[in-house]
Amino acid sequence: MARPIMIQGTMSNAGKSLLATGMCRVLAQDGYRVAPFKSQNMALNSFVTREGLEMGRAQAVQAYACGIEPDVCMNPILLKPTTDMGSQVIVNGEIVQTMSAGEYFRRKREYVPAILEAYRKLDERFDIIVIEGAGSPAEINLKKDDIVNMGLAELVDAPVLLVGDIDRGGVFAQLVGTVMLLEPRERERIQGLIINKFRGDIRLLEPGLTMLSERCGKRVLGVVPYADVDIEAEDSLAEGLQRREAAGPVDIAVIRLPRISNFTDLQAFSLEPAVSVRYVERAAELGQPDLIVVPGTKSTIADMEWLRRSGIESAILGCLGRGSFLIGICGGYQMLGRRIVDENGVEGKRGSFVRGMGVLPVETCFARDKARIRTEGETGEWKGALSALSHRRVSGYEIHMGRTYPLTDGDGGEEAVCFAAFGDRRDGCVSGQVMGTYLHGVFDEEEFRSALVRCLCERKGIPYEGGGGIAYDTYRERQYDRLADILRESLDWEEIFRRCFKK
Repeated sequence: MARPIMIQGTMSNAGKSLLATGMCRVLAQDGYRVAPFKSQNMALNSFVTREGLEMGRAQAVQAYACGIEPDVCMNPILLKPTTDMGSQVIVNGEIVQTMSAGEYFRRKREYVPAILEAYRKLDERFDIIVIEGAGSPAEINLKKDDIVNMGLAELVDAPVLLVGDIDRGGVFAQLVGTVMLLEPRERERIQGLIINKFRGDIRLLEPGLTMLSERCGKRVLGVVPYADVDIEAEDSLAEGLQRREAAGPVDIAVIRLPRISNFTDLQAFSLEPAVSVRYVERAAELGQPDLIVVPGTKSTIADMEWLRRSGIESAILGCLGRGSFLIGICGGYQMLGRRIVDENGVEGKRGSFVRGMGVLPVETCFARDKARIRTEGETGEWKGALSALSHRRVSGYEIHMGRTYPLTDGDGGEEAVCFAAFGDRRDGCVSGQVMGTYLHGVFDEEEFRSALVRCLCERKGIPYEGGGGIAYDTYRERQYDRLADILRESLDWEEIFRRCFKK
């Protein structure tokens, strides 16, 4: 039987995911069989398991930190927001239906058996389960029938470490207020406090730590410094999405769509010293980048309409005319085509459609079933400015409701080629300086990514520095180890073990 330990936070983005990832790595390094768990995750960054099931990407990241393959049991419920008031509900990797927030809140207790069954499967295989909460346990409007914070802790009898974010200010109020709003039995579950994202001289903080412990009746078990590690973020609160200025000679501008998903596709560019990745929300911010990326989205039609209203579509077309490259991934690929049709009402009204940007000769129709595929292959025989990217290895995964078809109507369709071939299956479209693909993680393969960056450098007349020959998987492993080193130095592990694993 596994021993659980749970990380809860005073708010969203307090650092729960990152600390859980680091804790997974520390325990795995110490020889424990450890697995992550989050009963309910609301995020648009998702992952496809080898079995073709969908789960939250944060738990996949944590699984890799444990040195194990991601399993849908690690995140039995995934909520993918489709609007401000509703989400697609995914249970054990499969879509159940799209629900309003109110309907899901009324029905969420129905999913407790699925949560406990998933937890039981991990309980049988591992020594320790690192559980991540969601939001804050003190959200009193959501505490009824809670299945992700203290409600889950009680179901699996997990000790809790409470994390506060000092970087945004008010960490003492965060921690004291959270503890005060909990029921007595819930307070008893908290075995210690952690202050996260600290910058500066810790000696200036120490008097506050003493007072904090006195007010809460809980010991501070660590002050974690602001961690400069490059680990994939869970959701759109990620700090990287706030980056607006280009810092390197090769400028990659990513359109920050209102419902952006799987923006972790851009993470691998961290290995390219010449590349600067920034995010654009307004047409005036676009400038003249070397490459424009239209990323994935949970609501293609709504985000296409936003692109048009915001003037970003016109700005992108202007950049194309002046020589920028353009790539669309998943929903972004769909937007680059001529039309997006929703005959089945997958994203909204049945029979609705929207005109795409028209830069690729394809059309997308939404289907009722979701494609979930892990795959690998190589790019096609590309022409013109992108010919150097031909026959390059690519791999990754697909998650999409749409099916995209080539158009050969005499209006340029015959000039396009497929993006990649995966055996007998073809994916995507390339025409001129425009690329479209359903493949998430397309930049993770060094062969394709380096060829693309080299091409961008040559167009600017600058030397290609290369990524040092480090595979992205190796780079990711080094980041996990770096995070583990930080947590080893900043947390009182002896006290954590004594308090949380005393049974």
